[in-house]
Amino acid sequence: MTKPIPRTLRCAIYTRVSTDHGLEQDFNSLDAQREAATAYVKSQADEGWRLIKDGFDDGGFSGGSLERPAMQRLLAAIRSKLIDVVVVYKVDCLTRSLADFAKLVEIFDAEGVSFVSVTKSFNTTTSMGRLTLNMLLSFAQFEREVTGERIRDKLAASKRRGIWVGGIVPLGYEARERKLVAREDEARTVRLIFERYLAIRSLPALQRELRERGIVTRRRILSSGRIVGGVPLTNGPLAHILRNRVYVGELNHKGASYPGEHAPLIAPALFDAVQEKLTANRNGARVRRAASGALLMGRIFDDRGNHMTPSTAKKGNKRYRYYVSSVLAQGRRADAGAIARVSASAIEGVIVDALRTAYQEDGRLDGRAIVQARVARVDLGAGTVLIHLSSDSSQPIKVAWSPPVGGGRREIMIANGTDGSDRGLRPEARTVLLRSIALGRRWVDQLLAGTTIDEIAAREGCTKQYVANAIPLAFLGPDVVRAIVDARLPRGISARRIAQPELEWARQWEMLGIRR
Repeated sequence: MTKPIPRTLRCAIYTRVSTDHGLEQDFNSLDAQREAATAYVKSQADEGWRLIKDGFDDGGFSGGSLERPAMQRLLAAIRSKLIDVVVVYKVDCLTRSLADFAKLVEIFDAEGVSFVSVTKSFNTTTSMGRLTLNMLLSFAQFEREVTGERIRDKLAASKRRGIWVGGIVPLGYEARERKLVAREDEARTVRLIFERYLAIRSLPALQRELRERGIVTRRRILSSGRIVGGVPLTNGPLAHILRNRVYVGELNHKGASYPGEHAPLIAPALFDAVQEKLTANRNGARVRRAASGALLMGRIFDDRGNHMTPSTAKKGNKRYRYYVSSVLAQGRRADAGAIARVSASAIEGVIVDALRTAYQEDGRLDGRAIVQARVARVDLGAGTVLIHLSSDSSQPIKVAWSPPVGGGRREIMIANGTDGSDRGLRPEARTVLLRSIALGRRWVDQLLAGTTIDEIAAREGCTKQYVANAIPLAFLGPDVVRAIVDARLPRGISARRIAQPELEWARQWEMLGIRR
């Protein structure tokens, strides 16, 4: 009798090591695993085992996750019916997670693939093989969790001793030899942020001022080569900087702080005063919002996705309520939606009327109750209001609506070649322009006294280009400045547009293209 020829089993070798240390050597850990697995496959040649050409090597990847390049290629080959047996040197080379191992076994069983370890020959197509591997994986996962606990305990102990253990380096510092060292250029920015906040006592106002000075976040190059940062500071990052105790020489860890080895950038008295003002502003804002009576607070957005916050204005003895796009307070008018400011009573009436029409059974409820019961979100556009309902299964209510046209009128200087329909400077644009003029006048005096542009930029914490752009504004004529103060110039006039004004005052109007 002749011995039957065994079925050919296509074998793939998978190797993994957690760190990339030593991978540059001629013969590394991955090579050793592959050599042992190759020898094992050759020893099973009589059983029909044949090694495929493709290799699956993950160097420097943890076994705690399946998100590894070679592992994903291996699974793709298995699903394409290109592999019959997966060979590894040790069980935990495949994974150290019991949950991930269960997923792999399920995939292997579904595709008819066996799993073999060189050091412990197991076949996962048998119940005994799966039981033994589950036991080994349990110990591997236990070892991984214990190692993680030891690392976390070591990090906590290091931070309690004030030792910098890594992470994103705070603005104002750089990491040298595992220590935080002050960067004077950024340290000036941090001090400016604390000092100006205590002076103006408002995060949105501080944000606007920093934008005018050209101050942006630190630029960082990621390992992928992508550059992040270099954007204006918003309220969230500003609040984080102002609350960060690293600037008084401490290190933070899980809600507590400990004396650090680095030098502080902010005096404790200044830091404590800023904390008191931040807390007072936050509590005051909560009280004002609660007492505002705004039905749509937290629910209304403009058509660019910006929150619209309650605001009030007083004229004589009468107080008016509004919803204002949050980016206006941050000096980002260009990022606001088509309707950046709307009468609260007008839009609330539209919403409540639409809800009463759609839900006549809620007729006994007052406006606040029906909004709270039915509305999840309101999107305010130029011609429509979209009311998203609390019930996910309900279609949004779309209401045609346009804001009422105001009756006030102000005499605006008209740009040449227009039909006379120009509107005046926006308040935020006028504020930026007037501040730039004031800074330009002050810096001209400093230049005449012998100070250089570089010295002014370093002292003010802004770029040299910003100083150079503001200085020519000091030579604007008084009638032009008065028109800016009265907001009688048409929209579109900005510091950039008049960065190089004519020295002859009479010709400055021609340069702006405006009829006086």
